Amino acid sequence: MLGKLLIATTNRGKVEEIRHMLQPLGIELVFPNKEIPVEEKGCSFLENAYLKARAYYEVFRVPSLGEDSGLVVPALDGYPGIYSSRFYSIEWGGVEPLEDGRDKANIRKLLKNMEKVSDRRAYFVSFMVICLENGGGLWSEGRCEGEILREPRGSGGFGYDPVFKPMGYEKSMAELSIDEKNLISHRGKALNNILKLLK
Repeated sequence: MLGKLLIATTNRGKVEEIRHMLQPLGIELVFPNKEIPVEEKGCSFLENAYLKARAYYEVFRVPSLGEDSGLVVPALDGYPGIYSSRFYSIEWGGVEPLEDGRDKANIRKLLKNMEKVSDRRAYFVSFMVICLENGGGLWSEGRCEGEILREPRGSGGFGYDPVFKPMGYEKSMAELSIDEKNLISHRGKALNNILKLLK
């Protein structure tokens, strides 16, 4: 098992979820004191996760965990997909004004594009990559299946959580406690899978 691991993100939501799961395992977590600009030019979540892990490793020289995740809606040709964090700003489906934060703009655009869509199936996917000191690495995937609600519910979580209802639940992801969410979330599953590889 690693002694030290840098979390290659300054996204507070992701940091808290990952910290909550890793702290009990005795791994010394390192959090970057500055954001490293990473151009997400990959064609997949896995490529983008690798780019993040590698960029932070090159700067901090500590084994680094990079993660890329997003929401995939089959009825929208797979969008938001790898554009999940900046969905509001891309041409597909119309550009949404950034009036009250990125998350709310993304949700507004998603719901507008799904107004007349009856197939509301969707899933969150997460890919994690650990860039190791010897030049090697590990990667894992996690998924959470569910559906898109017609309006936001709940104040927890971040991103698309308020409009995503996990399969088997009546609550939105934003209405779950952090412990409930980590048991079923895409990020929780990806993290558990990569921990198995580390062990």
